Amino acid sequence: MAILIDLQNVSLEGSERAILEGLSLTISTGERIGVVGINGAGKSTLLKIIAGALEPDAGNIRRAKSAHVGFLEQIPDLPVGSVRTALGEGWEIDAALDRLGMLAAVDLSTDHLSGGQRKRVALARLFSQPNDVIILDEPTNHLDLGAIEWLETQITSFRGAVILVSHDRFLLDQVTTRMVEIDRGRTYVHAGGYSKLLEAQAEREAQAASAEQVRRNLARTELAWLRRGVKARSTKPQARIDAAERLLATRPDAAAREGALDLSIDTPRLGTMVIRAHNVAFAYPTGRTVVHGVNLELGPGDRVGIVGPNGAGKSTFVNLLARQSEPTSGTLKHGPTVKSAYFEQGDGDINLDLSVQELVAGPQGIPGSLADVALMKKFWFAGALQKTKARELSGGERRRLQLLLALAQRPNVLFLDEPTNDLDLETIRLLEDFLSQWPGTLVVVSHDRTFLSRTTDRLLEVRADGTIGDIPGGIDAWIARAAGLSAAPEAAGGVTSDELVATVPRGRLLRDAEKVMARLERRRTTLADKLATTSDYLEQSRLGAELEQVLKELHVAEEHWLTLSN
Repeated sequence: MAILIDLQNVSLEGSERAILEGLSLTISTGERIGVVGINGAGKSTLLKIIAGALEPDAGNIRRAKSAHVGFLEQIPDLPVGSVRTALGEGWEIDAALDRLGMLAAVDLSTDHLSGGQRKRVALARLFSQPNDVIILDEPTNHLDLGAIEWLETQITSFRGAVILVSHDRFLLDQVTTRMVEIDRGRTYVHAGGYSKLLEAQAEREAQAASAEQVRRNLARTELAWLRRGVKARSTKPQARIDAAERLLATRPDAAAREGALDLSIDTPRLGTMVIRAHNVAFAYPTGRTVVHGVNLELGPGDRVGIVGPNGAGKSTFVNLLARQSEPTSGTLKHGPTVKSAYFEQGDGDINLDLSVQELVAGPQGIPGSLADVALMKKFWFAGALQKTKARELSGGERRRLQLLLALAQRPNVLFLDEPTNDLDLETIRLLEDFLSQWPGTLVVVSHDRTFLSRTTDRLLEVRADGTIGDIPGGIDAWIARAAGLSAAPEAAGGVTSDELVATVPRGRLLRDAEKVMARLERRRTTLADKLATTSDYLEQSRLGAELEQVLKELHVAEEHWLTLSN
């Protein structure tokens, strides 16, 4: 493998702390390097240093003279003119645009593209150029399943080196050969994909905890011994006593964030009817019908994921369900006990000129109250961040603020539209843990396969023709389709083939199987509750058939778990 870029002892100082300390990293042809860390850790900064767009404060960077570097930033820059002018002609370019859902936009001016459209056009442009190194900063934002599959193929077939920052754990595990973790200025390089990174993190944390315990035990033993004999040995050991006390008082490194993200909220009780749609359709004033013929009923505790190609109308559909817009025809009702909150794409209706504490207080509250300060700290808004205007926050901080404002409403029905965009992996995992235990009804629009797998148990697809339908096999079948695997066994048990079993650690397979069982058990409980409260014969028949299918899948999942555990 030819060396393309070599970083030796690279360091960069920030205003309050070191962003990078003594990073050494060699990038060669054929490598796929993922970069992870919390928001603000320095991931995008590292990409800019590798790309040559930012000079470090110290260290050496050597680049192969003939190496061409392509860089996709989070907010990509495109040449002025039409999409066709920016990309040029060629069947490869048209094929890429088709997979990215942008073929119909070739005559649009790049100035008129949305953020998501700009990213997709920039991706097509990047992979059509003769680059030796490709650098990608959150490339999956705004991509649908087909586009993500296309991106995976492009990355794995690219002959040069790829460095990417992404919150898409499935993508990271599929394509990366090494992972770089940034934690409070320090960098850790791990061989393998995302699952290997998690194993290394767990081992490092266990070693740190063990070393800390040994250190404290040694300090206590030394101090006790010195104190017992100090009178018999005069005052000479006082320096050793002081040293032992200093050692005991030493603390391990402070956490990257103060406290754990606390998403706990009180959830008002839901009645048996939550959302009911009958023959719902929506059309824009121009006459274009986006969705039609929607018949759907959601009950308490239902967890529904919504997917579909870009432009099909996913956000329009969730807007209807959330009563943010009214249907053109048909009826859509919320139950009398519903209290909903909507975590939407972009900045929603946040006033970017207000500070965090002003937004949390609301128009009737007093900014900076003790209760609000405690709430903001739960969501990692402490100190100066509380008085920072929303427009000055990073993308991840702004999304976390939106989450705070949504959950502060104490909803029992939660609508999430692409919730993982701009959030770091730690925050996403904490959000998943919260939602897995949250008793309310959840509706999620997302293309994050891992997030959907961990938070939902039913999958609806918004099709290009405007119809809505269940995806057979649900979440796991959809993930299997993305991975190019047979979907049938995975729909029930989470594993599809002997080849998959051979390449995935058994512990991970067990955890996945347990999650499948948990989803099916939750669905079984929901269906049984609905059956007990409905007197409609047709509804009883439908619920009974669905419950029977869930019980069959649960039985298969339990057998699969037993096989793995033995």
